[in-house]
Amino acid sequence: MSEATADLAARGESVMVEETRVGRFQMEARIGETAFLVDEPVKAGGLGTGPNPYDLLSAALGACTAMTVRLYAEHKAWPLEKVRVRVAHRRDALQARDGFAREIELEGPLDDTQRARLLEIAERCPVHLTLERGSDVATKLLPAKARAAGEGATEGEHMKHMEEACATPTG
Repeated sequence: MSEATADLAARGESVMVEETRVGRFQMEARIGETAFLVDEPVKAGGLGTGPNPYDLLSAALGACTAMTVRLYAEHKAWPLEKVRVRVAHRRDALQARDGFAREIELEGPLDDTQRARLLEIAERCPVHLTLERGSDVATKLLPAKARAAGEGATEGEHMKHMEEACATPTG
């Protein structure tokens, strides 16, 4: 195992994805005790039984945004009744830069200052920052029948990073 792979596995959260062997593209993703299907739409040769990988990226950005905004509003005891986030993803070619468009709807009797601050906090959600910075991906081919290091580990890194995004000396 390379040093980079070992380091990432030792400290990161882990997801196991494997083929179901049902259809061409259907995969089962496991995170701890949770499992869900990932697939391609029928028009792309899949069964349409789950979100595709780009849908998952968009969902991650939307969910993280809503969770981070909610956490901050609760910390401030602001009257945020509901947050809704819509995310669209686009990339024109494989080597082109990805683009995400995010629309945030905040329900509740928030004043303009609170709404502006929640928008600032949304810009600091951990998934937003991950996508904005880019990432290093370390890949290792395992011997047959081996399991990936850290399989199934979920250590709450996302929650820690959301709390860090909300912890500001001002605002």
